[in-house]
Amino acid sequence: MSRDDPPRAAAMRRRRAIGAAVACNVLEFFDFVAYAFFAAQIGRAFFPSREAGASLLLSVAVFGVGFVARPVGSVVIGRFADRAGRRPALYLTAILMTCATLGLAFTPDYAAIGVAAPIIFTALRLLQGFALGGDIGPSTAFLLEIAPPGRRASYVALQFVSQGLAGMLAAAIGLALFAMLDDAAMDAWGWRVPFACGLLLVPVAVYLRIGMPETLPSSSAPVPAPVRWRVGHVIMGIGAIAGGTVATYVASYMATYGTTVLHLPAASGLHAALAVGLATVAGGVAGGWLADRFGRWPAMFWPRLAMALAVVPAFMLLAARRDPATLLAVAAALAFLTALNGGGVLTAICELFPSAQRAAGLAFVYSAGVSLFGGATQFLVTWLIGATGDPLAPAWCVVAASLVSLAAILRMPETRPAPTV
Repeated sequence: MSRDDPPRAAAMRRRRAIGAAVACNVLEFFDFVAYAFFAAQIGRAFFPSREAGASLLLSVAVFGVGFVARPVGSVVIGRFADRAGRRPALYLTAILMTCATLGLAFTPDYAAIGVAAPIIFTALRLLQGFALGGDIGPSTAFLLEIAPPGRRASYVALQFVSQGLAGMLAAAIGLALFAMLDDAAMDAWGWRVPFACGLLLVPVAVYLRIGMPETLPSSSAPVPAPVRWRVGHVIMGIGAIAGGTVATYVASYMATYGTTVLHLPAASGLHAALAVGLATVAGGVAGGWLADRFGRWPAMFWPRLAMALAVVPAFMLLAARRDPATLLAVAAALAFLTALNGGGVLTAICELFPSAQRAAGLAFVYSAGVSLFGGATQFLVTWLIGATGDPLAPAWCVVAASLVSLAAILRMPETRPAPTV
């Protein structure tokens, strides 16, 4: 045949569009999670203190600052996506994240410019949070709307696949850096390398997003979405996100936890981060399939219940053994269950909103949930461990957030469309 048949051509366009969405999400989440992996080095560079614990605490506090701007970005860019379309909104977030990452890579440290350094650094974290908060709604709505019938959750779950790939990439770069550089070089400039590497991917990401198709239905009227959101849907969505959010940022904290609490080599923590990324990819794929096959509600509820029951025994085992293999296993299990639950949660929240309000609605619910429950997670865990000396503090935080999620999920309706015959 000299020409592709229409179904095959449509499938090729869909695959290219999915690749664009996933590649850009990888870049944006890579920029965000790289900070968590190098929190100790960033703390010493921008928040010097006579007490090492104080520098780390300030560093993870600024990590949390990035979450403050997420709800603002979600509303501003989400509404823009519901009015102008998904493609221009996604292009905008890619540009904003690029500017923030450029600044993080090249801002002079405290020793060079004094108090201006932490101020500039904090402002850049706010810009990162604004961009990432604005990206989640349009990108998730895009994946849902481009999906073929019966595959919505599998497509939406690619958000977790992209997060896992971002974590794996950041961990791999970190392992290479720790293998090549000594502690002095890592503190001086090595921690900047991941952000510089992220910049190398920018031209590809921007090119891919320019070529993405538009999925917002032309009939969708530009309604002021926040006025018409159902308060119950917003509250349920924020609660459902709580458990996964806290578990995600505890998992990303495991590299720091391994070195500062368990006193393992830095490479052990980054190996755990690599395992977290791989487990997130696997859990995302499996969770999306389960949500399409059995419904959103079972895919949301049962993995979250398993997390609530298993996380404390897992951390007890880790505290008793304190070896790299157990750290890797616990981190991977935490990430797998979180991603297994997440595909159903994101899809269900998306399906609660009509297309004219979907990007802003999902973005606000997700960003508010992440800001409320995730922004303070690493700061709270670091403070609790320092104040109580209890290595199980991260596990108790995950249990508390999981109970909030289970209560919300119990009230959420099943949103999977009825299968067509």
